[in-house]
Amino acid sequence: MLLAAVLVAGCVSTVNERTAAGFPFIKDRVEGRYARSVDQVFDAAKDVVRRNGVLVRDSNVYSTNIVKTLEGKVNQRSVWMRIEPVDPKITSVIVQTRTPGGGSDLDLAHELEKEIALELK
Repeated sequence: MLLAAVLVAGCVSTVNERTAAGFPFIKDRVEGRYARSVDQVFDAAKDVVRRNGVLVRDSNVYSTNIVKTLEGKVNQRSVWMRIEPVDPKITSVIVQTRTPGGGSDLDLAHELEKEIALELK
């Protein structure tokens, strides 16, 4: 059975354009949209990750728009966040979480996304 689990598990794409071990095809992310600037949402997201766990990496991805990403550990879960403008007034944050075994923790993703919203109030 262990061999079957290893064969089924694979790599999944993360919202910061990297890959991580995990089970593909399962929902592992939630999105929130806020009427705030990218920098305001990015700062709030960093504060939320630091308050709940450890911030491992933050970076900028340059393409047609400036996209900011975070990576951290919260409750032994890997957390990735992608913050990008939807339009000049709206910013999107996508929170993605994975357990050490490669599963999803949607409850944690939802909780972190709501804490970002509360941080922006």
